[in-house]
Amino acid sequence: MPEAFKFELVSPERLLVSEQVESVVIPGAEGEMTVMAHHAPVMTTIKAGVVTVKTAEGKAERYVVFGGFADIVPAGCTLLAESAVAVGDIDRADLTRRIQEAREDVADAKDDETRSKAEQFLSQLTTLEGAILPA
Repeated sequence: MPEAFKFELVSPERLLVSEQVESVVIPGAEGEMTVMAHHAPVMTTIKAGVVTVKTAEGKAERYVVFGGFADIVPAGCTLLAESAVAVGDIDRADLTRRIQEAREDVADAKDDETRSKAEQFLSQLTTLEGAILPA
């Protein structure tokens, strides 16, 4: 059985996770990485994606994150996300409506800056959608 370590997932709104876990898969800016106990010290930026946490009890929990960074040390890992939500907390009907509105915002954009912001928001929403489809 793998050794447990302390993992915390924090967003500006709240602390989502603070517990002993077996492993965490993080969407690092240079690719996904798995963190386990006694990991070499690393600090990495996080891209939008899914964080998968395997708890000490062996249960898998998934969270969608939008940017941030992770501080990994041998004793644990802290992920500070720009925004994060548990996959189980996502309302599918609301998400579908928001994606449609975001697509309309991209189509209606009057300048490059507005279009770029709308495309970024649409990308975040489709990341959320991709995270909940298999669930």
